[in-house]
Amino acid sequence: MTDDHVVSAYVTDAELDAEASVRPRRLAEFIAQHRVRDQLDLLLKGAMGRGTPPDHILLSGPPGLGKTTLANIVASELNAGIRTTSGPAIERSGDLAAILTSLAEGDVLFIDEIHRIAKPAEELLYSAMEDFRVDVVVGKGPGATAIPLDVEPFTLVGATTRSGLLTGPMRDRFGFVAHLDFYAPADLHLLLQRSARILGVPITEDGAAEIAGRSRGTPRIANRLLRRVRDFAEVRGSGVVDQATARAALKVYDVDERGLDRLDRAVLTALVDSFRGGPVGLSTLAVAVGEQSDTVEEVCEPFLVRAGLLARTPRGRVATEAGWRHLGRTPPETVVQQPDLFSRGVDS
Repeated sequence: MTDDHVVSAYVTDAELDAEASVRPRRLAEFIAQHRVRDQLDLLLKGAMGRGTPPDHILLSGPPGLGKTTLANIVASELNAGIRTTSGPAIERSGDLAAILTSLAEGDVLFIDEIHRIAKPAEELLYSAMEDFRVDVVVGKGPGATAIPLDVEPFTLVGATTRSGLLTGPMRDRFGFVAHLDFYAPADLHLLLQRSARILGVPITEDGAAEIAGRSRGTPRIANRLLRRVRDFAEVRGSGVVDQATARAALKVYDVDERGLDRLDRAVLTALVDSFRGGPVGLSTLAVAVGEQSDTVEEVCEPFLVRAGLLARTPRGRVATEAGWRHLGRTPPETVVQQPDLFSRGVDS
């Protein structure tokens, strides 16, 4: 297959209705995460063979890797209903009790960001997960009464971006725990071809490869960039997403060849130009780029560290040799040498 080969744009009417769904609906359609996918397949088939709900499932990993998609796939594979909520939305145990008692037998309950669930609700969830029962307290003080309510057997799928914040008792109640890794460029290439077919976007092999290489190993980012490149191709190009079009479009959207955006480059540039490569404290670096410390730490740093462009040290943040060279600067002799974990596909 040559580089100028255009991926077929044939789609069904349902797929054309909205861009709604580039998300796979079955495990067989889920690209990458092969180990997790095989383990889930065994778990679900074993449970269906026994005629019982599968064990509760915990999915952890950075944002955008497919945790919500996998939760919906679990429900689809089981031919079950799914109820979706999030940890921050469950502020009281009564909120959770209402959700649990409304579930039908075999339903899937998906709780995103489960590490942020309120403590009283978490404790109520323990008995629901183990015994399919909740105790609702009516009244206050000495006259309070606990009313036990049965819950239909269900499967809880919890998702978290920060598994270290989960309490031990919560984590131990999940029968299957999986961590999702960043995608390799080859897997993102396949994912982009699939998304292009669903969206009706003509895309070449080298066009898909160009977008995949700038997607930070994250499917959500890859699909977002594909939609932006499609806009550019339709307005300023021939409508076909090839390598030249992808490069021109991503330049307009401030995404460079390594996947760094404007804020990433601002952080790296400030570190190199204003602080001579560091070390510098997080709060000082955040002030230098006009952002909150949390934004720099949670949005920019994980990717910069993973890409080997920035390192965290006991004295503060420092730019690595690769970080200096990415900006076209000559690094000093004492610069930190950090392995490029991102390009090697190694999870840090």
